[in-house]
Amino acid sequence: MSNLAVTEKLLTAKEVGQMLSLSKRQIFRLNSSGKIPAPVRIGGSVRWRLERDILPWLTMGCPDRRTFEASQEVVDNG
Repeated sequence: MSNLAVTEKLLTAKEVGQMLSLSKRQIFRLNSSGKIPAPVRIGGSVRWRLERDILPWLTMGCPDRRTFEASQEVVDNG
């Protein structure tokens, strides 16, 4: 087994908000209502994956979480 370092850019709510021109609080509201991709929870931290979630979500036109996750399953399953 190789020791490959997986580096994936994780964004805070503030950073996601800056990308979308929204406040940190609005990002948490969108998350609570299922309007943005689900974050990754690391200990007490909440982070969003840039390349795997945020950029594809923006490319798709910002669908709700359920629609986004369903489309990701189709892509992952081929």
